[in-house]
Amino acid sequence: MTLTIDTHHHVIPDFYWEASNEGGNAAGGITPPPWSLDGAIAYLDEAKIDVTLPSISTPGVHFGDDAAARTLARRANEYIAELRRERPDRFGGFAALPLPDVDGSLEEIEYAFDALELDGVSLMTNAGGSYLGDERFDPIFVELQRRGAVAFIHPTASPDPIAHTLGLPDTLLDFPVDTSRAVAKLHYSNTFARTPDVRYLFAHAGGAIPFLASRFAIVDAMNVIPGAEERGSFADTVTKLHWDTASAFTDPVLHLLRSVTGVRNVVFGTDYPYPQNEISLGGLRQLQKTAELDENERSAVLGGTAARLFPRLALLLA
Repeated sequence: MTLTIDTHHHVIPDFYWEASNEGGNAAGGITPPPWSLDGAIAYLDEAKIDVTLPSISTPGVHFGDDAAARTLARRANEYIAELRRERPDRFGGFAALPLPDVDGSLEEIEYAFDALELDGVSLMTNAGGSYLGDERFDPIFVELQRRGAVAFIHPTASPDPIAHTLGLPDTLLDFPVDTSRAVAKLHYSNTFARTPDVRYLFAHAGGAIPFLASRFAIVDAMNVIPGAEERGSFADTVTKLHWDTASAFTDPVLHLLRSVTGVRNVVFGTDYPYPQNEISLGGLRQLQKTAELDENERSAVLGGTAARLFPRLALLLA
């Protein structure tokens, strides 16, 4: 038996929608359809997705006030944990953290893993304009390393005001670019090198990373960024990271991923409910039939690799 596991699936309970979409300005520039638990389960059933790992999407939980962010993170995480408790056969879950509040985030990591028993944490690519890999966030990554945690990295709006003058939704260009900035910062700050036991999972096939990897190689060869002895080359690092197929399921993307990262660490994701259902379902059908994957690789991408990342899910195969 093989499982189909969706590692990139969002929940938008009413309390979160009201907190994160002031004036009806949906994060990313795309308003999803109204979300409900019944609708999410119906989608999983229609798609024949066995298990999903829900998370809170951009813009995360921090909107300027640390106390409010802690409260919203706790409420969201308890909501996701309740889904997991009620239907462990259908739901896992990633915990939201109230970054850039480091102390609050450390407290939430402890609660999410030790009390709620969630499967990992979800981090936005930047928090308050500071990118993952910034030294102020080092205590977070020290703790994730101690726990050997899974860290799901999701893009959010760029802090650069120029990025928002094009009149285009953030999801078009800025989300892939912001993911790439986070990958670059994590690599060249040597955070990846110092956290070898953290299992990093990047949304949307890493944004522009599959294309930009050749530029990373040029920078590495020129040795222009200090710390190369500790971190090694990006070409080595990139094969240790994980990448999901949400909005990144076409043959050219799969072909590029294979050539840059290999497909061993590629996992399936839908980005539900943000793409129209026919788009995300079409992405699943594409993965199920593409000649870019052989049958063993297809089984791994659709569920086997995620079961390896999340041991609890592997038990469902027993």
